[in-house]
Amino acid sequence: MTSSQQQFLTDPPRFVFFTGKGGVGKTSIACASAVALARTGKTVLLVSTDPASNVGQVFGLPIGNLITDIPALQGLSALEIDPEQAASDYRERIVGPVRGLLPEAEIATITEQLSGSCTTEVASFDEFTAILTDTEGPVSRFDHVLFDTAPTGHTIRLLQLPGNWTEFLKAGKGDASCLGPLAGLDKHKATYAAAVDALSDPERTRLVLVARPTRSALHEIDRTHRELAALGMHRQYIVINAVMPAPNGDDDPLAAAIARREQSALADMPEALHALPQDRIDLKAANMVGLDALETLFDTTVVDDADSVSAGVAPVADAPLVALVDEIERSGNGLVMCMGKGGVGKTTVAAAIAVALAERGHDVHLTTTDPAAHLAETLQGGTAHLQVSRIDPVEASQAYRDRVMATKGAHLDDAGRATLAEDLRSPCTEEVAVFQAFSKVIHESRSKFVVLDTAPTGHTLLLLDATGSYHREIARQMGDSGHYTTPLMRLQDPDITKVLLITLAETTPVLEAADLQHDLERAGIQPWAWVINNSVAAAAPSNPLLRQRAAAEFDQIDTVRTKHAARYAVIPLLAEEPVGIPALKALTAHTV
Repeated sequence: MTSSQQQFLTDPPRFVFFTGKGGVGKTSIACASAVALARTGKTVLLVSTDPASNVGQVFGLPIGNLITDIPALQGLSALEIDPEQAASDYRERIVGPVRGLLPEAEIATITEQLSGSCTTEVASFDEFTAILTDTEGPVSRFDHVLFDTAPTGHTIRLLQLPGNWTEFLKAGKGDASCLGPLAGLDKHKATYAAAVDALSDPERTRLVLVARPTRSALHEIDRTHRELAALGMHRQYIVINAVMPAPNGDDDPLAAAIARREQSALADMPEALHALPQDRIDLKAANMVGLDALETLFDTTVVDDADSVSAGVAPVADAPLVALVDEIERSGNGLVMCMGKGGVGKTTVAAAIAVALAERGHDVHLTTTDPAAHLAETLQGGTAHLQVSRIDPVEASQAYRDRVMATKGAHLDDAGRATLAEDLRSPCTEEVAVFQAFSKVIHESRSKFVVLDTAPTGHTLLLLDATGSYHREIARQMGDSGHYTTPLMRLQDPDITKVLLITLAETTPVLEAADLQHDLERAGIQPWAWVINNSVAAAAPSNPLLRQRAAAEFDQIDTVRTKHAARYAVIPLLAEEPVGIPALKALTAHTV
């Protein structure tokens, strides 16, 4: 089956969004779709709204905040909405006109107000809506605009923003913490209203929900389907990516188990998804990097390259997860943060470490900042000494509003309380609330182990940006003479905080984890270890397709071991998903 036969690419409207749980292959599907449309003579703009975009890595050239032509394919261009660049440009649009007119101290205060993650989100949103509503500018020349979106939780937030900001601007209110970021918004009410219209018009916009054939990914797109439908986005398609082909008579138990597991998950797909148009794409041997690889993604021709790899796969160096747990345990308490690209298994690794420490008699708090995380589904039960929670943005925001109303609002009259309540409905309130909940968790690690399963990379960096803004403000207020310890200072202390970068032995996840390591190092945070999860090579398969994928992993494992990681662990791909306390305990056994 060729790309023209894919249902989601049949008669596509101008705007096509690819979304879904992190790590399911949205970027690969979006890039391959852009290539397929360009091959038919269409002009195509591929836009990434993911703060941790890797579109440039796929095409092998730098792509930034400007429309960039892909030289190898006429008609194809790409654009990455770079959150940092967007925020910098946004700040300059606000600060530039008053520079030289106001005292330097006041300029510095305004700049600091515009340095938080709320500004970054608003600025990225500003770029996003400009693309959706551009009828005469540089975007207008393209027949199709394809959006490779951020992981689901961030995407839903982004798609809700046009409605949220439009409603907020109608009220004409603004919380003090949002005055800076919101300063440039009021001029664009009509643009945001037009963005809402474009998103909800099926003649102009199509949603493609991408999933892998796993229960968690399918349940995630079921939630996404319902939430986006509630926003008026009903024209939705499903793509199931990386489906293991039925084994061809080989006796590899791993391949057979994976195929059975996936088919069972697909058979039990939530009922609402069955009614949507659906395409399935087979697992491929090659990583989806470069035009040649992308053009094979939608091809169902089975190419048996069994002879191209040896009958066996060289063993992977022994680097069990339990060795990292042993070292973590020696500190007696502290914060363990599992970070990385969506879909690499952060939740599983975090849960396995937390269970292992609890089983050894330590008090452990396992929590998550990931809007799409499913700790309860991963654990499927509890164990002694283990507390489980979730930093929920909605709950954190409501608790923050209640706290402010009970303190600051207690001394106001009815009119004042009404104004304060309106101010607290600002979208920026969520940033403050989640940061406070995050800070509380960091403080708790002084007396116990706290294992934190973070949101996908880009969202976590925004949270750390808020942590850095708070640190700078406290440092400014306290000066050289004050004694203080901020959350950022605790994150920078390797005796208190151990950051684990979770990745897969594939080109893009390793590159993204390396970029994350560099970002953390610039913030004074040194990652403690890397964990390579779901390694096919470590599972020593005999199935030809899996052997080809295993052979491709060795360079990436060696890159992690020799160039990036002070210490590392490798977890093999398992026949059964590591769900439930017994399976999680097995991940930290001396043999998996």
